[in-house]
Amino acid sequence: MDQSVLNGLHLSADGTSNYHGHKRELGHRVFVNRSLHLENIKYYGFDMDYTLAEYKSPQYEQLGFNLVKERLVNMGYPKEILQFEYDPTFPVRGLWFDTLYGNLLKVDAYGNILVCVHGFEFIKHHQVYELYPNKFLKLDESRVYVLNTLFNLPETYLLACLVDFFTNSSDFVRVERGIKAGDFLFTYKSIFQDVRRAVDWVHSDGDLKRRTTQNMAYYVKKDKRLPTVLSRIRESGAKLFMLTNSDYTYTNEIMSYLFDFPHGADADEPHRDWKSYFDVIVVDARKPLFFDEGTVLRQVDTKTGGLKIGTHIGPLQPGQVYSGGSCELFTKFINAKGKDVLYVGDHIFGDILKSKKIRGWRTFLIVPELVRELHVWTDECQLFAELQNLDIKLGDLYRDLDSSAKVKPDISQLRTCIRDVTHKMDMSYGMMGSLFRSGSRQTFFSSQVVRYADVYAATLLNLIYYPFSYMFRAPAMLLPHESTVAHDQAHQPPPPPGAEASSLSSAVAAEDGSASSFSLSSTASKLSSAVKGSVEEPPLPPNNNATATVTTPVKDGKDLHRASSIVHTRPSTPTVVTHTHDEDYSEEEEAGSGAESATDKQLRDASD
Repeated sequence: MDQSVLNGLHLSADGTSNYHGHKRELGHRVFVNRSLHLENIKYYGFDMDYTLAEYKSPQYEQLGFNLVKERLVNMGYPKEILQFEYDPTFPVRGLWFDTLYGNLLKVDAYGNILVCVHGFEFIKHHQVYELYPNKFLKLDESRVYVLNTLFNLPETYLLACLVDFFTNSSDFVRVERGIKAGDFLFTYKSIFQDVRRAVDWVHSDGDLKRRTTQNMAYYVKKDKRLPTVLSRIRESGAKLFMLTNSDYTYTNEIMSYLFDFPHGADADEPHRDWKSYFDVIVVDARKPLFFDEGTVLRQVDTKTGGLKIGTHIGPLQPGQVYSGGSCELFTKFINAKGKDVLYVGDHIFGDILKSKKIRGWRTFLIVPELVRELHVWTDECQLFAELQNLDIKLGDLYRDLDSSAKVKPDISQLRTCIRDVTHKMDMSYGMMGSLFRSGSRQTFFSSQVVRYADVYAATLLNLIYYPFSYMFRAPAMLLPHESTVAHDQAHQPPPPPGAEASSLSSAVAAEDGSASSFSLSSTASKLSSAVKGSVEEPPLPPNNNATATVTTPVKDGKDLHRASSIVHTRPSTPTVVTHTHDEDYSEEEEAGSGAESATDKQLRDASD
């Protein structure tokens, strides 16, 4: 085993594995929302930007920030904005920009506002209520823009800079929905649209790509584990493809740099071209459009970087590069169903949400911020413990009260303490707090991760610390009525309406002196007896006031079959697995567990 892999495991002094807790170091782990069995994955797909190619932070964000500033000045913005300096401690992914009032909002999963910032001014509680009734904002695309990606970080900070600049400049007058200068009005929406256009221009036609490729070592991380992990995926029997929005020329330069080692996947292998690690390569994919109607699929001339004329009609050849296309056509060419594919990407919307919702792909989200998040989570654990204790104390004040209570508890001091601890926690992460939470409440970004990412990690390289037959198991998710009620508090439910129709149940109730239910084995044995035509009539429960009740024994399997077709007949308990409890259940496992039991066969034969 590689030393790099051994470094990812906790080993005891004698070299044996320590099985207590997690075997892998915190930074090497993959975290699970939904169970995923790697053995069932036939295709591993990878985005390039911030996935295969991880850009160095904050250098790369600083470059994008400066280039967008220059573009805005060329568009007519004041030259004073060139003095803005990028501060990586302020922006965080997942914020909403309200184009109506020019505010950056940190919200929870439902649009409830957790933090509101106008420029660099943090809006106070009562002011938020004035702007947003109930401290709530609906996600309306005509008003709200979600800054979800790592590419949005410079844009997030620049929007705050511009709003702060125009708000506090003596040359401009602040109005409710924008800035006024003489006879000119700059709405926050127009400022946002200018920034968006500038960002798009920098990425498509500007110097961002050229400046990046001119100084790769400064802007792009390079790791010798990348060829190794891709090679091991292929050795496991799965196939690999790359699906990126970048053009071929830029993709080729970045990927050539990432695989620029004197050796191949292992030290004793010769160097290989980066394209040889993938079975299919698609550039200019235009995600998320790729997962809907898509675009025309064309082949790339790898010598010139241009596109060959005509539409490519298949098949997809190894070693070739393709441009555009659609997911429907792509999966048809590679003969893959939705759950055959595990797609790895950093864009929660373009990579993860759309591939999951539209095509049913399994998803692996890359969250580089996890390194910082986990560092704070462990270093500031006393703050999380303190917040949890305060929540418990708050609940205890109400626990023993009912509708007869006349005096309500004083919770003002506790609420103040909770706000203070939450603020300290947020400031431990940065000015806008954690990517995933604010105190005990999860953010909008966090809710998307939980809903659409099957697994997530700080880097795809963490796959090297797991075998490719590994089963990622999701923790049990309990609802409040399950997590707050112990099993020993369970009570016997009242008998359901029509329970008297079951004479067998009545007999058991009479013998035990209490309500009882059938076990699967007892039901199966009685059904087996019924097939043989030898079911005894159970005794009637003692009831002095009851009128005569007649119980008719079941005579043969045909009677059972006919009874099952009568309306309102109580269904029998299934004797084979009928429900899919595991999302990662394979067809082979389903076929094996769904075999017909001997009892079912007897029933079917009798009915026939």
